[in-house]
Amino acid sequence: MGEKDTETTDGPSRRDYLQYGAALGAGLVAGCTGGGSTPTDGTGEGADDPETASPSPTPTATPTPTTGDAETAATDSPTPTDGTPYTVEMAPMGEVTFEEVPQTIFTRLTHLAGMAFAVGRGNDVNAMHAPDYYHALWNQFTPRLPGVELDWSGLYSSWEPTKERLYELDSDVHLADPASVLSLGSWNAADVEEVRENIGPWFGNHYSNRHLSPPDEYADRYRYYGLWEMFEKVAQVFRAGDRYEALAEVHATVRETIEANLPPKRERPTALMAGLTDVESPWVYKTDAPGFLAAHVRPLGARGALGEDVSSGSQIDMEGLLEADPDVIFALGGMHPDTDMARIRQDLEDHSVGSQISAVENGRVYAQGARYQGPILNLFQLEMTAKQLYPETFGEWPTYVDGPYPEIPAEEQLFDRQRVADVINGDI
Repeated sequence: MGEKDTETTDGPSRRDYLQYGAALGAGLVAGCTGGGSTPTDGTGEGADDPETASPSPTPTATPTPTTGDAETAATDSPTPTDGTPYTVEMAPMGEVTFEEVPQTIFTRLTHLAGMAFAVGRGNDVNAMHAPDYYHALWNQFTPRLPGVELDWSGLYSSWEPTKERLYELDSDVHLADPASVLSLGSWNAADVEEVRENIGPWFGNHYSNRHLSPPDEYADRYRYYGLWEMFEKVAQVFRAGDRYEALAEVHATVRETIEANLPPKRERPTALMAGLTDVESPWVYKTDAPGFLAAHVRPLGARGALGEDVSSGSQIDMEGLLEADPDVIFALGGMHPDTDMARIRQDLEDHSVGSQISAVENGRVYAQGARYQGPILNLFQLEMTAKQLYPETFGEWPTYVDGPYPEIPAEEQLFDRQRVADVINGDI
């Protein structure tokens, strides 16, 4: 846990053109969580949620969920014209009014960095959790998007940022949840408010990841969002509603194709996600868990392999994995260039217990990307998960060992790569 930054700033705000419409509450509770320049929670996907290694906090209130699955959202807010102040609302910040489009972008977690990327602003991101890891992982997908480039290498690693560094970065907007920043042991409510007033506003939502409970002081203003509903709001921050709508149309088509072709539930395989950096003690995650971390697997409707006595984000032994006996195992982070999928498969096949698991016996241990995925990775991961679960319906998934996202025959693609690339690049 980092040392508290005691820097203070007097005088009026330097950024009067960015204002909250709702003030942050005072006296918010603080907790502790780890940081670092590389992911650390042991999931094997690069640990892109350091909180998953810890038990979920005891619920203190029930934030308002969105209706239905809420992975696709319709927009009723027109994109404002240039020079006109505009307001974007999202829990827990409330309304945030902008008079200029933010140019420099601070992020903590990659679902929000991925939303900036989706509207053509990925290279304006100046900070993120484990930037070199995610630079490498995201660029396993960009080769399939003609003319799209992304460089996150060498950015400030911001899982537990310091206030001093935020002053140095001088960002126009902080795509981060102030409630989650307050849960860091190195921050207090005055620090968060000071950044909002003197540098730039906060705009993010973290606890929708697994429908976790926010700090008590935020509970009455909190709400859970689906990945694409949150993306709509972030797109509005950058006055990019047209890009959101174009990508949401692609997403809706992918979802409709999947839902129209799913086999009956009784014919679907059992599945789980697993971090397999240590096959003796894998971390396991449910494919039907609530929240946007499962936005790429939940719509595929696989039958859950984990029983009610095993919570998503648990660490179990190989005997426990055999007891679950999934038909399909999704290896989190398996597409990262530093992950050796061939070794992971071989370690399972050589293990006296692991070799008996149905997914291992039948060669159905598949590489996945990231759960904090953003909309573009969500499109790719919906496609890959559909093929991994239902190859007879959606086409065979190539046996993946390393390298970028595999080339898929055009007739078996669930979305048009050129269309997505054009939207990212502003050719709507």
